[in-house]
Amino acid sequence: MPPQFTRARPQPAPEPRPPVFALIAGEASGDLLGADLVAALRRRHPQARFVGIGGPRMAAQGFEAWHDIAALSVMGLAEVLRHLPRLLRLRRTLAARLLALRPDVTIGIDAPDFNLGLERRLKQAGLRTVHYVSPSVWAWRERRAAKIGASADRVLCLFPMEPEIYARHGVDARFVGHPLADRFPLHPDRAAARAALGLPADAPVLAVLPG
Repeated sequence: MPPQFTRARPQPAPEPRPPVFALIAGEASGDLLGADLVAALRRRHPQARFVGIGGPRMAAQGFEAWHDIAALSVMGLAEVLRHLPRLLRLRRTLAARLLALRPDVTIGIDAPDFNLGLERRLKQAGLRTVHYVSPSVWAWRERRAAKIGASADRVLCLFPMEPEIYARHGVDARFVGHPLADRFPLHPDRAAARAALGLPADAPVLAVLPG
């Protein structure tokens, strides 16, 4: 009796991994930008995973915070120097974790002193990187644009004149608008503002904003 052969059943193809976005935000403004970005990306990719460093606004959008935003919220030269060893350890740990996970893209939100070094390490390893919020290359040291391009595959700019500056240095940059434009009217209601702040309707007001 001739041997019987059975045809192996084809195995179903593995399900593709949902998109993974890594976001690194370093301060309260970055948390605000990050929350809006997570919400926008989730509308396009409902099954996506969002991981990295973020704050409460990002967490409210379903962001998975490996470290709280307070880990990067260091202001002033003295504070930076005091926390520098910890920040460098954090960046090494974060880089190793991202290299193991290999997200579809890593987006550094502002915090250039921390994020650009991390982005450069990931880009050199073949991962896609984006830097969101351009440093003020239009105000001083324009040559930094080329160095930023060595870290980020793309720069997302808040001001419309910034992409042209990056283009002069061969860097892909896109104008995405300023988040305040969506939150405040272009023509504010001064009377309503005075009422909300409890200020007299006609008296002169001097704002003192130390920085």
